[in-house]
Amino acid sequence: MIKSKKRGNLIIISGTTCAGKGTVIKHLLERNKNLYLSISYTSRPKRGSEVEGEDYYFITPEEFQEKINHDEFLEYAQVQYGCFYGTPKKEIEEKLEVGFDVILEIDVEGAKQVKEKFPETILIFIMAPSMEEVKRRIKERKTESAEQIIKRFKRAYQEINEVNKYNYVVVNDVVDEAVRKIEAILISEKCRVDRIEEIRVENEEEIIHEFLIDKDFDNDTKPIV
Repeated sequence: MIKSKKRGNLIIISGTTCAGKGTVIKHLLERNKNLYLSISYTSRPKRGSEVEGEDYYFITPEEFQEKINHDEFLEYAQVQYGCFYGTPKKEIEEKLEVGFDVILEIDVEGAKQVKEKFPETILIFIMAPSMEEVKRRIKERKTESAEQIIKRFKRAYQEINEVNKYNYVVVNDVVDEAVRKIEAILISEKCRVDRIEEIRVENEEEIIHEFLIDKDFDNDTKPIV
């Protein structure tokens, strides 16, 4: 009786430093074939083992500016050292139209930009169980100085203050549990009433009549004495 909209959902997943959002998203993609992770464009040079079209689309600053001029980004930002990062609009729209749920792994500022353009976007914020755990995870990396760690902490607290802008918060203590929670969120979003495209209901009298003359109904019904 109910026909749901074919169009997929746009999902933003953000998180504080060392919240493990990359790991959670990786597991989500492995378990759910209808999910698509958007690949961003960047104007910075490729690093190490990064792969074109898997990690980012690498373009020159001039090419990036040209795309800005043609309104080809859903959101974009200039970060440290003047490098640009942007989310491609056309690719996402194509995936949504054929029914894929599209994940954007972007920060709080990018999420604000997207939400303004697409109010129906589902915003999920991933957090570590505690700042003490964040500290432990950073130390395990052994890749950052004390000054860099302090900067990360300050940024994390700023982002936590933006949580009320999101629809859902998921604490990533155990990865599998965090993944299951996000899967439950996505299932519930598919069941929203505003995703119903059409409800086919026949004439009320016809429905009642068909029900009353149904053979099974007649056979199961005994005369009242």
